[in-house]
Order: sequence, then C-alpha cells, then structure tokens
Amino acid sequence: MTVATSLFPDLDDIVKRGDPKRLARVSRGIAELFVQGSASFQPSHIELFDLILTGIVPQTEMAVRAAVAERIAALANAPPTLIGQLAREDNISVAGPVLRRSPVLDEGALVEIARAKGQDHLLAMTERPKLSPGLTDVMVQRGERDVIRRAAANAGASFSAIGYSALVKRATKDGMLTLTVGQRKDLPDKLLKELLSGSVDVLRRRLFDIAEPGRQAAVAKAMGEISGKAEQPEKQRDFAPAQRTILTLYRAGDLDEEALLGFAKGFKYAETVAALSAMSGVPISAVDRLMVGDRHDPILIIAKSIGLDWPTVRSLVLLRLGPARIPASADIDAIRMNFMRLSPSTAERVVSFWRARETA
Repeated sequence: MTVATSLFPDLDDIVKRGDPKRLARVSRGIAELFVQGSASFQPSHIELFDLILTGIVPQTEMAVRAAVAERIAALANAPPTLIGQLAREDNISVAGPVLRRSPVLDEGALVEIARAKGQDHLLAMTERPKLSPGLTDVMVQRGERDVIRRAAANAGASFSAIGYSALVKRATKDGMLTLTVGQRKDLPDKLLKELLSGSVDVLRRRLFDIAEPGRQAAVAKAMGEISGKAEQPEKQRDFAPAQRTILTLYRAGDLDEEALLGFAKGFKYAETVAALSAMSGVPISAVDRLMVGDRHDPILIIAKSIGLDWPTVRSLVLLRLGPARIPASADIDAIRMNFMRLSPSTAERVVSFWRARETA
C-alpha cells in the first residue's frame, strides 16, 4: 500500500496493530470520502480507493463492513474488488445491500454467488431492478418458496423457457405463485394454459378478477380452451342449490360444525360457503369473496367468531387451496398459530362490521 500510505501516513500502523476501533474509524472515514467525491473520480482514483479499502475493510468487525456496504452499494463507480468481496460474504447484513442494489456486479458474479450461497443471498438478489434469464434459472432451480415468489413478482425479471416451465411446475403446489405467474405479461399463452390447467377453479376465477384488463383476455381464452368453451369465465356462482341444501339442514337442526366439516373435506365449495354464510350471518356474496381472496385471515376470523375448532378451520384452508395442493407443514403451523392467537371478541367485532357494511 505504498501509494495509499503516502496519502494516509498512519495506515500501515493501523493495519499492523489491528486496533478494531481505529480500523472501524478509518474504514468508515475512507468510505465516506469516496462517496463524497465519487462523482468526480477518474478510474485511477477508484483503483486507489479500491486498493486501500480492500486492505482494511475485510479486517473490520461485521457491523463496520455492513455499514460500508450500505454506504457504497448503489454507486455506479463503487470500488469493484471491494464490492465483489462484500457480495460474497456469508453474513447477509454485509452482502445484502450490495446484492440488492450494486450496478457494479455483473451477471457472471451474480450467477456465481447465486449458485454458491444460501436462500438469504438469493432473496436479496430478487430485489434487483433487473434479473437476467441466467440468474432466474438458478433462482428457480435452487430457490425456496419466498425466493421463487419474489422473483416471479419482480417486473424487471426475465425468464427463459426452461425457467418458466419450472415456475409453472412449482405453481401446482403454490396458489400464490399461480396468481403471480399468471399476471406476468411475458408468460407465453401455452404456459398460461398449462398453469391454469394445474390449478383449481377458485384460483382461475381469482386470477381473472385481479389481472389487468389486457391480461384478462388471455386468461379467459386459456380458461375457455381448458373447459372447451370459448367464453368469458363466470364471475358469479349459482349458490341457490347449495342454499336450499343448507336451509334443509337448518330446519332439521343439523346445520352444525360437523356438517360444515363434511362439506369442506369433500371440497364442496358452494355448500361450504353457504353454510359459513348461514352460521355467521355474513352475506353469501361476501363469504365467497373472502374465500377466494389472497389471504387466509378473513376465513380464520369468521371461523373464530362462530367458535369452530382447528380441524374444521384446517379443512377450510385446504378447500381454499384445492385438492391438488398440499401446503407445507410450516405454512399450516403458521396459520394455526394465527388462528389460536385470534381472540373471539376481535373476530366478532370484525364480522359485525362486515355484516353492517354488506347490509348498507
């Protein structure tokens, strides 16, 4: 560091002694000096700072390295060697800012890191403004649920034919991913049809409802081809037969949790919705909307308000997902914990609000 020490005379002494406080102070100071002058630096200046910072930053504590990474991550002319070192750190608090924002990292470096590091590193990279097909191929291959969902939701992500095929396959067990992938404008029509073929009717209708108008036409076409009818999907179900069934049960005194559980286990959607409506007092159209919504919470609220037990609630959750989808145990456990934490009084207040709103 001969040139460096001519500018920072005490640098060699600081590095040799390894005093954490002095190393931290100097590292932060030099990094800040670079940030302040980066707009006017020539390549030779950047090279000098890169030499200095790569000599001292790796020797600092993790909190210091994380702070330096956060400070220089977004700079277009950040010291490239230092950026590469920070991006490859195992600790995500250091690597994360660089992986999310640094324009200095090229595709080769990103793909290399994606192949070598864990889920936190992949998750950080999903936040980049653009993801190349080569990078998303690795994400789809190695990524777990959160990584896949976020990559699919990134409007700046591009997917290869292989990547899209893998996404569609993963979506057969993930309703949220089905909705996300189905809304992508660059998803080929053939794969859209394949995506919808592997989903249940509830998800197809939900996708049609939330898609942009221009995308709705493609969804409707795919649904028509699947059903053999070239027509718009029905937006309203006919609940009249189910309501008659529920009314008969009610008059006989048999409309109870056991009956509801039987409907849910049998994946009888209309009867389940009609039963929930009758038992909670929430209009059937509102229960239908809540059942096909993005979150399980509204159904947990209705269930808690009418005193349902967890096995019945679990069957309602599985009905929402459809018979072809088996949720991860961790997901079911998380839903169960949310249900157990929900107080009956809170649930009753929310349901009362829904009743009043629908009546108004």
